[in-house]
Amino acid sequence: MALIVHKYGGTSMGSPERIRSVAKRVAKWARAGHQMVVVPSAMSGETNRLLGLAKEVQPGVIDAAAMRELDMIAATGEQVSVGLLALALQAEGMPAVSYTGWQVPVKTDSSYTKARIESIDDVRVRADLAEGKVVVITGFQGIDEDGSITTLGRGGSDTSAVAVAAAMKAAECLIYTDVDGVYTTDPRVVPEAQRLHTISFEEMLEMASLGSKVLQIRSVEFAGKYRVPLRVLSSFTPWDINIDEEARSGTLITFEEDEKMEQAVVSGIAFNRDEAKFTVVGVPDKPGIAYQILGAVAEANIDVDVIVQNVSHDGRTDFSFTVHRNDYQRTMDLLKNKVVPATGAMQFTGDAKICKVSIVGIGMKSHVGVAAKMFRTLSEEGINIQMITTSEIKTSVVIDEKYMELAVRALHRSFGLDAPEAAASN
Repeated sequence: MALIVHKYGGTSMGSPERIRSVAKRVAKWARAGHQMVVVPSAMSGETNRLLGLAKEVQPGVIDAAAMRELDMIAATGEQVSVGLLALALQAEGMPAVSYTGWQVPVKTDSSYTKARIESIDDVRVRADLAEGKVVVITGFQGIDEDGSITTLGRGGSDTSAVAVAAAMKAAECLIYTDVDGVYTTDPRVVPEAQRLHTISFEEMLEMASLGSKVLQIRSVEFAGKYRVPLRVLSSFTPWDINIDEEARSGTLITFEEDEKMEQAVVSGIAFNRDEAKFTVVGVPDKPGIAYQILGAVAEANIDVDVIVQNVSHDGRTDFSFTVHRNDYQRTMDLLKNKVVPATGAMQFTGDAKICKVSIVGIGMKSHVGVAAKMFRTLSEEGINIQMITTSEIKTSVVIDEKYMELAVRALHRSFGLDAPEAAASN
């Protein structure tokens, strides 16, 4: 008997009919002899509705006290989902019990709206499993040391599911979503995109960090760190599909870097529209200047992505970095009121109409000229590169947002990812 964790996204939980379908699928796995823990998201659109209500009530600046209340509000979406799914399982004749994050408990830090899981107490859950119950746990949320409810950020239910699987040493964590696996890129942008049969954790981590919306990045980090077998598959296959076929479907995220996986120089093209770029112009080129700029940004709890410092001229340099577009105005205010006066910079500029496009592939470790091919492809399409960042298995460029889809299509074609055999080699 294996312990299996299922996670279902908001679309999968989007209506009573879909919830009943989830219950039938989970019951099928339980009747096959598996101990089942299920982590569902809030019903599709519910978190946006709740946060929209909060914005109507409090349209002003969101401070730390307000962010605590946002978590209190947002967490209720998942509470409804687990209760409904437990009822649907009971209606299937399957004993089930639901828990919120604070009941388990899932302990987190106090970074409201983007908390990090610190530990999970699985005693209560294991007792229920031993009694033959399916345990349904809220995703996306936990509780801090002060007893306040916290949420993990958008997509946090993925992280919750993987963390539960890691804490309980589950045999596998299955992430059911509205797509049937991980693709070479978003099929809505490139219809020729191919589903990957396997992808390494290293590649998936880069894809998630670079804008792929299939899995939240922290869920991939958790899975990689604790070696949790992870599979992404569709919740829209018939619930009564043969369980052995279902267990082999989707995309397996694996540690295995065998020869077949190595054949693919580039496994996927990732992109992210949610970026904004800032350039601090004419800062004194002296030790500690990067810290003076980015330290202030970090203290404001703003995540920085790409960083570029130009060559110094006459003792001054330009310093560019990107942040999430949601942090654009806060960063703008911070630079204007704190960073520029403190550093003696001449001025700063901001651009919220940029995007990041990346090529990812574990085969890039052993092949030369991959970045050059990327730059040539973009040049042939007349696309100007504003910033570049690289690692062993990825190269990312910041470009004007209006060229994003053109860039993704051109790169997908240039690296041969349109062909079905590209996915088969992964």
